[in-house]
Amino acid sequence: MAGKEKEIAALEEASTAGDFWLDQTAAQAAMRRLAELKDDVELWRSLERRAAELQDLLTMAQADGDDSMAAELATEAARLAKELDGLEFQLMLGSPYDRKNALLALHAGAGGTESQDWTEMLLRMYLRWGERRGYKTEILDTTPGEEAGIKSVTVSFRGPFAYGYLKAERGVHRLVRLSPFDAAHRRHTSFALAEVLPEVDTDLEVQVNPEDVKMEVFRSSGAGGQNVQKTSTAVRLIHVPTGIVVTCQDQRSQLQNKETALRILHSRLLAMKVEEQEAEQARLKGQHVAAGWGNQIRSYVLHPYNMVKDHRTEHETSNTAAVLDGEIDEFIQAYLKATMGASQAA
Repeated sequence: MAGKEKEIAALEEASTAGDFWLDQTAAQAAMRRLAELKDDVELWRSLERRAAELQDLLTMAQADGDDSMAAELATEAARLAKELDGLEFQLMLGSPYDRKNALLALHAGAGGTESQDWTEMLLRMYLRWGERRGYKTEILDTTPGEEAGIKSVTVSFRGPFAYGYLKAERGVHRLVRLSPFDAAHRRHTSFALAEVLPEVDTDLEVQVNPEDVKMEVFRSSGAGGQNVQKTSTAVRLIHVPTGIVVTCQDQRSQLQNKETALRILHSRLLAMKVEEQEAEQARLKGQHVAAGWGNQIRSYVLHPYNMVKDHRTEHETSNTAAVLDGEIDEFIQAYLKATMGASQAA
């Protein structure tokens, strides 16, 4: 905490310099950092005050022999301890982008309707998870399946450490179940890929030359290929240097779709930068980093038994209904703790 207070003092002093606002982008980044630090320090100081007050009240209750009050204070102390555990875990999320909002992109794998339905189930799971954590979520773009489910979807999660937590979900998710789309009701295996991108706030982290972006427009379409709109409002952006392609058709106008597509493009470019940094760090440490469709991270088995198992940590549970309803924090924390432990050991 002393280190953060020292950084606050340094930033406040720097902000009084006459040339501080000459570089608007850098100045805004510094002020955001200052606000984050102040929020952190105030939160921890508030916890200190609450803990001290509880201790004083508990001492008085015990001195007065007030067992009822002592029991209430003990319950409050347990709540405070749980809150403290969560905050201590956040301290381990120290990567530069962990505090940021996140974009989650889900893509159905091979398997047609089966995988598309599984992708929609995953979307619901993550939306419920975001709701439980108090995050603001927004579906930015969706490509519906032909018969059911969705082929792909991009969702924004806004709230503290959204990227820091969601980055644990990157990879392939595998579902095993009795198919509701199979007349013979046979067991099927479906796959979906989850991508997690840190959302870019400014051009400070990623700069895109407009000349490097090619834009195409087309008509938005819904399930079954039916045209939702008769005008070409959907947008496809192609970043020529990297080959990254972003489409957006869910917004009401071509301009809104373009703005959303640019937002996603910036995040994809930042994610590429982060992945390159992680790959280089892993190379220097002699570690192997799997990515994309080759990285199956978790299995969700609904038949012949109930089990969700993370293949990276071996963490598992038989309460599949709770997991699919958004209770995935235990998997996220198990993975983050394992990766942080491995990083510290290296």
